[in-house]
Amino acid sequence: MKIYAPWEKVFNRIYTPLEHFIHAQTTTGIILLGMTILALTLANTPLTEAYADFFHTKVNLTVGTWKISHTIHHWINDGLMALFFFIIGLEIKREISVGELSQIKVAILPILSAIGGMVLPALIYLSINYSGNGASGWGIPMATDIAFAISALVLLGHRVKPPLVTFLVALAIVDDLGAVIVIAVFYTEQIQFLPLFLSGVSFLVMISLNRFGIHTILPYFIFGVLMWFFMLESGVHATIAGVIAAMAIPSRPKRAPIDLTIHAKNLLDEFDNYPVGTDHMMHEKQKAILLNIKDRIDSVGTPAARLEHDLHLPVSLIIIPLFALANAGVSINFSSIGSTILEPVSMGIILGLVLGKIIGIAGVAFIAVKLGIAKLPQDSTMSQIFGVSALGGIGFTMSIFVADLAFLNSPQLIFQAKIGILTASLFAGLFGFLWLRFISNNAD
Repeated sequence: MKIYAPWEKVFNRIYTPLEHFIHAQTTTGIILLGMTILALTLANTPLTEAYADFFHTKVNLTVGTWKISHTIHHWINDGLMALFFFIIGLEIKREISVGELSQIKVAILPILSAIGGMVLPALIYLSINYSGNGASGWGIPMATDIAFAISALVLLGHRVKPPLVTFLVALAIVDDLGAVIVIAVFYTEQIQFLPLFLSGVSFLVMISLNRFGIHTILPYFIFGVLMWFFMLESGVHATIAGVIAAMAIPSRPKRAPIDLTIHAKNLLDEFDNYPVGTDHMMHEKQKAILLNIKDRIDSVGTPAARLEHDLHLPVSLIIIPLFALANAGVSINFSSIGSTILEPVSMGIILGLVLGKIIGIAGVAFIAVKLGIAKLPQDSTMSQIFGVSALGGIGFTMSIFVADLAFLNSPQLIFQAKIGILTASLFAGLFGFLWLRFISNNAD
């Protein structure tokens, strides 16, 4: 079945890394929605016990006398999600190096808007949960789920110009960076310094490999896994290792693009000198030439770009949906749903993700434009920025992730947080979509 994607033809014609990223996030958003519905269905049917038991099943990794034992839920959140954070790290690195965040005049608006969209939701949450166990959840409404937000924009088709989508991408990536910093600094309870030191040594080895011009991915994989393990043992959340590891992956090619053109032409001329048999089988020399051309193509590309391209599909189609399936299943008692939403934790998250994101993102953007600090994206209006800021209130993946860290030993608060996240994300997504679909084009 073909997934609806209005920009498919454009992507097939000009498939830049940014467009590939947007397309992948759109697909992820659609699958995420399906997995969320499945998780909620399983959690509210007679299958709820089997659903919970499955994700609490212990999976052991044993080598000799050394053993790691965690539940499937834990392996997904601390293990597989490290790859998700690795992709985030690669995206941040690309955007800062050559993307929308590389030019300060272009980057200033999404950067300032993202900061506003993180600070204000946290303050709103804290104003409601200023004391008690719920206070530690202030980081939950700071996050934006880029997959759902971009999916909503792309589904609007021609009504939303590409520069506005680019603004949302840059904003969400800055938002992700902020979330990573918050997780690393504020949601680490106790640090074991020896494993943390060994994790740092692993990272320095990866940096050294980069400096020595090693472009083979295997050594980075080995030391990246070691860094993840030591980070897990240190008490710092292991997924942070994914972001840090991404910073060590080479993002410069071995050879300049012009080398590919020159050598490929020469090699193709040589390729044509060998006759093709009646069975269309290539000469052995032709096979060697093709391998040579492939090596030349790889040398013009970068390990960072290859990994980002190769990992996007499994992360988007397997890891993030698995996270949603494992974490979005909330058993809802509809007779008490109203009182749950009114709990301070739920209400803080809802107001933070909805009002906080809208006022924080759109308000800061408005002030920055009026002061002449920044300019609106090309062919965009303040009304459209308002709609995009509403979509920024779709927290979901990162918000649920932070909620599990913030309320680690309190299932009741995690439940309230997830109800708040699901409610706010649904409202923010619908409101933002409808605003951009029916109002924004006629508002300015």
